[in-house]
Amino acid sequence: MLSWKTVLSSSVANFTITISSVNAANGLWANFGRRVVRVVLQREEFVNVHHLELFYHVAKHGGISEAVRKMPYGIQQPAVSGQILQLEEHLGLKLFQRRPFALTPAGRELFAFVEPFFGNVHQTGARLRGEISQRLRLAAPSTILRDHLPTLLEQHRRAFPQLRLTLRDANQAAAENLLRKQEVDMAISELEGRPSSGIHCCELLSLRLHLLVPQNHPLRSPAELWKKKEIADPLICMPPTETITKLFRQGLRKLSINWPTTVEVSQLDLIPSYVRAGFGIAVSVAAPGEPSPVKIRQLPLTNFPPLVISALWQGKLPPIAERFLEQIKAHARQLKKR
Repeated sequence: MLSWKTVLSSSVANFTITISSVNAANGLWANFGRRVVRVVLQREEFVNVHHLELFYHVAKHGGISEAVRKMPYGIQQPAVSGQILQLEEHLGLKLFQRRPFALTPAGRELFAFVEPFFGNVHQTGARLRGEISQRLRLAAPSTILRDHLPTLLEQHRRAFPQLRLTLRDANQAAAENLLRKQEVDMAISELEGRPSSGIHCCELLSLRLHLLVPQNHPLRSPAELWKKKEIADPLICMPPTETITKLFRQGLRKLSINWPTTVEVSQLDLIPSYVRAGFGIAVSVAAPGEPSPVKIRQLPLTNFPPLVISALWQGKLPPIAERFLEQIKAHARQLKKR
């Protein structure tokens, strides 16, 4: 039974010396007057930094297999698994569930601790080399990447001659995930809903949905279709995962109308060809200033939700991205005037 507790603890080199007093019944020991003192010599063990780095990549990418594919250097999956196990054994804690992958409370706390360091190592190195001031990382749907950004980025390169680009194809959900992982600086996205907490949003354009009909089609207004008990015309539409289709279906539900897709096309620019060929009526959007497709009439869907194009980012934008945002906003203002 302890008669009194620790009286001294100090570190010498990499060892911790703990001196504690106990009564003689506990056995050992060196006598100091009437008291018996126990001296415990323990070596301090530090967490392996490489193990922490591997854990950071596993937590960031949602699993060991995904981390091995995306880590900036080559390493085999068994090696990662083994070293993560060593880290868990050293800490005496389970850091994540393997299948399905999920961080434990301890894993979430450790990731929050190591993420600011490992998440910024590459950027810090680039900043020290003077590269980061010329790097711009963007996410956007493929149509925006292909049809709209090249001209704007060419203008941006005049102000930043050493411009280094990273372009990622992503919808809103994927773009927000890339922003949270700090893998892109900014996203230009079609909004499917309100952005997540912590994501800044600036609306650039609001585009009305249209029906496209052949020039000789008798339909003069979408309202004529809604009055019918059943719509006989085939519908040409993009896949159900596309934002335009989701907005169109949302508008139909409010009208209690069921109009199944007959022809599904993967790209917006394919739609006019199939309308002209007589395959049906299509859903599309009209960008400001663009002429109507040849031999096709556009019928606006006035009571349907518009397609909103917005810029998204998290935290403070780097100067090169802030400059590009101002350029995009100015371009959007010009488009609205057409």
